[in-house]
Amino acid sequence: MRSVSVTLRIAEQDAEQAFDRVSAFSRYPELTDVIRSVETRQVSPSEEISDWEVYFRNGVLCWSESDLFDRDTLTITFEQVDGDFAEFRGTWRMAADGPHCLVVFAAEFDFGIPSLAGILDPVAQRVFKETIARVVIGLFAGGAEVVGDEAVARAVADARAVAEARAAAAAGAPGAL
Repeated sequence: MRSVSVTLRIAEQDAEQAFDRVSAFSRYPELTDVIRSVETRQVSPSEEISDWEVYFRNGVLCWSESDLFDRDTLTITFEQVDGDFAEFRGTWRMAADGPHCLVVFAAEFDFGIPSLAGILDPVAQRVFKETIARVVIGLFAGGAEVVGDEAVARAVADARAVAEARAAAAAGAPGAL
């Protein structure tokens, strides 16, 4: 089983408010083109089922997960209940960091295809990190930064620059792509 984690610092953000924003999974498709859709169904005040469709390589990964929201510990725990992974589970944790907030995403996954693990797993790790970073930065209108992973920070900045250039080109700005 592979594991992946990414940490982001949200400037001048309360951890409880960050928890509320991060919990809004249905907003994620607005924040990155990698996430095709997220549908959520409330099971109880502290649990929902979310159905995900995410572009990966030349296809779409689909899964349903149980999401448990613990406001006291500012933790969201998730585990796949059905879908394309053999196993997929993890956590989101929010914590105060002085006047800022840290958001830590950690997950373990297994595609269940040992012969392709050497090819798929490293790509999936990179996609997870970059997608989560783009989502969190989008949730906080750019007031977030990747902590401790320069490659992910660079990839997210590059993706943002390309998106901004495309938006400028679509608006007819001089010198845009």
